Amino acid sequence: MSISSLMPVSESTSSSRPRVGGAAVRKAKLQDAVNIFELVNSLSGDGTLLRRNYAEICENVRDFAVAESEGGVFLGCGALHLYGPHLAEVRSIVVKPEAKGQGAGGKLLRALLEEGEEQGVASVCLFTRIPDFFFHFGFRVVDRTVLPDKIYKDCQNCPRLYACDEVAMVRGPLPRIAVLGPSKIPQPELVKLQTGTIPPPK
Repeated sequence: MSISSLMPVSESTSSSRPRVGGAAVRKAKLQDAVNIFELVNSLSGDGTLLRRNYAEICENVRDFAVAESEGGVFLGCGALHLYGPHLAEVRSIVVKPEAKGQGAGGKLLRALLEEGEEQGVASVCLFTRIPDFFFHFGFRVVDRTVLPDKIYKDCQNCPRLYACDEVAMVRGPLPRIAVLGPSKIPQPELVKLQTGTIPPPK
């Protein structure tokens, strides 16, 4: 998960289509799936974002928020994936180049963080190449092995598994439990994690 051309903003988020520098953020609808699909996959070729197929985006469109201009033009998107009360992940967050300076990236992130708070999630994580942006929002750098849910969800299938250049970050306490684990992937093929954090296979 990476973000392109984002700058932090100082205004607070409200739930009624807040506007910052001309950008508004709202929950995604199924009709937004095409725009989300095209934008996310436009950055998947170089590994900036993981490739998502259209069906997957449609199935998970309720995880997404979208940013748009005052005229309703799609500017960017981001998703909050819920692992459980212990952890959520900000993912697939990206804005179009023309959205730079409109506050779309910061507004998207704030909306996703507010949603996590509304869901009662204790911690929010993300992987990024621009950690400086996220320091403004209370994230800190952590070792990726403290996020086994993320590793089992995405990292095992990532082409950059053993050459990842992204930084793992967390906002809130480190999760003490994990809900995902090695159920179908042979143990020798798994990334080595800290012991005692993954439930045994069923």
